[in-house]
Amino acid sequence: MAKIVVDDMELDVPPEYTLLQACEAAGVEIPRFCFHERLSIAGNCRMCLVEVKGGPPKPTASCAMAVKDLRPGPNGEAPVVLTKSPMVKKAREGVMEFLLINHPLDCPICDQGGECDLQDQAMAYGADTSRFAENKRAVEDKYIGPLVRTSMTRCIQCTRCVRFTTEVAGVPDLGAIGRGEDMEITTYLERAMRSEMQGNVADLCPVGALTHKPFQFHARPWELIKTESIDVMDAAGANIRVDTRGREVMRILPRTNELVNEEWISDKSRYVWDGLKTQRLDRPYVRRDGRLQPASWSEAFAAVATRVKAAAPGRIGGIVGDLASVEESFALKLLLEKLGSANIDCRQDGAKLDPALGRASYVFNPGIAGIEAADAILLVGTDPRAEAAVLNSRIRKRWRMGGLKVGVIGPQVDLTYSYEYIGAGPESLSGLTGAGTFADVLRAAERPMVIVGQGALARPDGAAVLALAARVAVAAGAVKEDWNGFAVLHTAAARVGALDVGAVPGQGGLDVAAMTAPGALDVAFLLGADEVDVAPGAFVVYLGTHGDKGAHRADVILPGAAYTEKSGLYVNTEGRVQFANRAAFPPGEAREDWAVLRALSEVLGKVLPFDNLSALRSLVVARHPHLGRVDAVVPADSAAVSALAALGGSVDKAAFVPAVTDFYLTNPIARASAIMGECSALRATLAAEAAE
Repeated sequence: MAKIVVDDMELDVPPEYTLLQACEAAGVEIPRFCFHERLSIAGNCRMCLVEVKGGPPKPTASCAMAVKDLRPGPNGEAPVVLTKSPMVKKAREGVMEFLLINHPLDCPICDQGGECDLQDQAMAYGADTSRFAENKRAVEDKYIGPLVRTSMTRCIQCTRCVRFTTEVAGVPDLGAIGRGEDMEITTYLERAMRSEMQGNVADLCPVGALTHKPFQFHARPWELIKTESIDVMDAAGANIRVDTRGREVMRILPRTNELVNEEWISDKSRYVWDGLKTQRLDRPYVRRDGRLQPASWSEAFAAVATRVKAAAPGRIGGIVGDLASVEESFALKLLLEKLGSANIDCRQDGAKLDPALGRASYVFNPGIAGIEAADAILLVGTDPRAEAAVLNSRIRKRWRMGGLKVGVIGPQVDLTYSYEYIGAGPESLSGLTGAGTFADVLRAAERPMVIVGQGALARPDGAAVLALAARVAVAAGAVKEDWNGFAVLHTAAARVGALDVGAVPGQGGLDVAAMTAPGALDVAFLLGADEVDVAPGAFVVYLGTHGDKGAHRADVILPGAAYTEKSGLYVNTEGRVQFANRAAFPPGEAREDWAVLRALSEVLGKVLPFDNLSALRSLVVARHPHLGRVDAVVPADSAAVSALAALGGSVDKAAFVPAVTDFYLTNPIARASAIMGECSALRATLAAEAAE
């Protein structure tokens, strides 16, 4: 540690700290525009100037000088940094005056108004007059895609957006051209940005040069009610903030969680909110004479009760969708148990995962933050860029630190970092159990990691592939006392929580493939399950939010609540239990899913043992205590991985196929979103142009 004095306060800080970080450790606020903790240092804006005693007789950019670079006093005294001296005050006023020479005075029409760093710092550190009366420079706005709107006359060339796309997103679409006052941030050829995380540049922009195009002119920040919640667009469980006005979700922004998403979210998580308003199911429907017709709740329940009471218990089943909360999955399981059925499955895609093998066999054991500790990563049947963009950025972050080797078995795609392509299918994975090029890399690594995706598991030989991957992990030394590098990357937000509560077939029960086969069921309950095709003949009860595939197949539709319209627990791919708060209310007659199941159970004469959400949650925690530890990961017993490795099984020669074929259209909410549809069409156009 090094001693430093900041405004008469002496403190010890790490010598590699910048002066800006040292000042903040002392509780002193330093204004900045270009500096960001997660990006490289640019030193562009000069707003963070401080005075260093004994240093040069001019202000120093605190973001670009480290504590270890300061000289001690003549008698060995600690270096002194002043942040409120007359020199600093005059320098900051001068910098702000320069920044505002060309900045337009259009705050009333700027979407950044009310949450703009330039506004705040001009008030706090600027002068009340300007000596510049010349005409302001104008810059033509650029098209960079359907998600981010540009107003480049406002740009102050802080280059945060350039550094983000280059360093974090790994898709360097933005850059600077020109010099001096002719410098511009652009995509060079005015093409759309290609990153799945491009919306983060609008959050990073300290002025109104980059703003969220779907949100433009919709609302002011002070009009919105802000609710902390959890994203369900993938299984990473990114922490989000849902901003609402009245009953309407206006925008979704990221929250900082260092262990999960840092402060980034994917574009699907951020811009899917318009899908919450369209194609919504807002009242019950019953199919009469081959057509779905509006009905009352009592009529819908009566229709369900008639068919359920006429069916044998073994011919009733339920499928849990990808967006369901833990409480809903548990409630459906309880209802089916009371009906005497063991037919329930949460694995819509048919992934061969079994909670009976132990929790370590289906969670991301090293944790998302644990990626930064790995020194070799093997990706098996997964494209993390499409399946969990935030997690992929964490792998890229570790790769940029140096010393990480990545191997890929499966689809050969652009992951934003270099890797060694090993092969396309299980045969290449089998080769890693012996000696070989990447097998040697894994064995030589101190903390190797094997990440298995749903593309490797959602196939008939998925169980054997999972066991083979576990065998590779054990042989490479990825499973030891202080490190469990065996990781399953899920694509569905509901999957881990549903597996935790045992939403899989019981003794003699049917799985998804069997339940959707012709003649298997008389009554099928779909809890937001839209990715399955139930064969004709079964009476389908769909409890969900959107008029998607599940609703089209349904004989009775029971309208439910979307993830922003209910409170609930979600468990992300690493097994972290997180709590989502309700930000809005369901439309029309729609109700929260657990309440619908509770009301239905009464009509069926199989009353569920809870009357409110708190009682249901208490029941869940009583049976599964680890689900009561919110924002914590209960480590799974690594012995389950060793046991899994011993299972064996024969694997097919077929290549692994991607689990996600269209990043933007993976669930009913995304498919109802016009923004996601536009992004999907644009991605297809760009892919076609690249193929030519």
